[in-house]
Amino acid sequence: MRLSRHSYSTLRSIQGPLLFVEKVLDARMGEAVRILFPDGREAEGEVLRIERETVLIQVIGDSRGLDMDHTRVVLTDAIKRAPLSLAMLNRTFGGSFQPLDDLPMFVPDRWAPVAGFPMNPVARERPQQMIETGLSCIDGLNTLVKGQKLPIFSCAGLPSREIAARILEHARAGEGAAARPAAGSVVVFVALGLAYHEYAFYRQTLERVRGDFVAFINLAKDPVVERLLAPRFGLTVAEYLAFEHGRDVLVVVTDMTNYCDALREVSTAREELPGRRGYPGYLYSDLASLYERAGRIKQQAGSVTLLPVVTMPEDDITHPIPDLTGYITEGQIVLSRELHQRGIFPPVDVLPSLSRLMQRGIGKGHTREDHRETANALYMHYATGRDLRRLEAIVGRDGMSEADRRMLDFADAFEREIVHQGEARRSIFETLDLSRALLGRFGLLA
Repeated sequence: MRLSRHSYSTLRSIQGPLLFVEKVLDARMGEAVRILFPDGREAEGEVLRIERETVLIQVIGDSRGLDMDHTRVVLTDAIKRAPLSLAMLNRTFGGSFQPLDDLPMFVPDRWAPVAGFPMNPVARERPQQMIETGLSCIDGLNTLVKGQKLPIFSCAGLPSREIAARILEHARAGEGAAARPAAGSVVVFVALGLAYHEYAFYRQTLERVRGDFVAFINLAKDPVVERLLAPRFGLTVAEYLAFEHGRDVLVVVTDMTNYCDALREVSTAREELPGRRGYPGYLYSDLASLYERAGRIKQQAGSVTLLPVVTMPEDDITHPIPDLTGYITEGQIVLSRELHQRGIFPPVDVLPSLSRLMQRGIGKGHTREDHRETANALYMHYATGRDLRRLEAIVGRDGMSEADRRMLDFADAFEREIVHQGEARRSIFETLDLSRALLGRFGLLA
């Protein structure tokens, strides 16, 4: 077999999915690589590290069957690119963009780098108009807005999977005050490090999605580098649909903790110096390279909205992953173990939760004129009731004033009737009506 000047058979060692190739010239970090197996098969790879003339390559896929003498490595002189076409709508792909739905691969209209292109800050349009998730605790109190990046902070054992599934099924872009399904809205779903039972759960969820979607599924058994590629494929697809076809795209990624753990594993393979808790020192900039791809562009109709799920290790919100995520994003939705143990779904703790762009997506012309006033009243009186629970634990309910007991009852009713909604979907108008009815019942309306 005749080799080009970019083809090498100088393997020094094979360590699982890692290849060390010597005497390599002109390699680039992140360069896409073709690996030719002795039996004629091919696999993809990526350059992870370059040290003089030795290159470390990560094999994307199964590395069984490689050997030192008959394996060829071809440097493509190109970075990883994603195939793009409207034919990918309502399809499910793996972490390296291979079809998982037993359908043939589509013919792409064009290819685009998975790293995307930096969005000019001057060309950014401010996020506005709400995206209705169907969950009162988000729509009414922590409204998600087109072009926003709003993470969900969860803990081990909490139903973040079920919440993500509900949003996949029910999310719709708001059109003025009506918040009806928009013909141009799309959901891009990226799942990382799934076990088989989780994969089955999400497959059933995708079958119930009413609008267009594109899904990227990375299983726990798949190569770790695919866990880094899948969100980039998803965001590249989202940018294509939003900024070339004018669609409003909601990107749901679960779970970013699996992504960061994969980044740490690859960093260790590169023999880089670790930072906080073993994660690479560039964790912040790497997360920003994903999160900052959300947004809107002036004089363009489309938008990319990002809703990543972050499971906080050891329930620690100061852990590097949620900590750095909070610096980059525009708020957070925080799940509560206490509410979950009391059977409340979704168990969202609305007090530490925050949507910094909520004001731009609510009010007259977006939702309803009384939205802000209603949300403020709910926050104020619920916070008062939560504080009084600590006093109740000390003096008992009988030792409290009638006004204090009323606030305790309001806090309980708020969690039971507004936060908790089970399997029901609520429109923003239903949420506001229920909220005002609750406030009126306790005599708390202005």
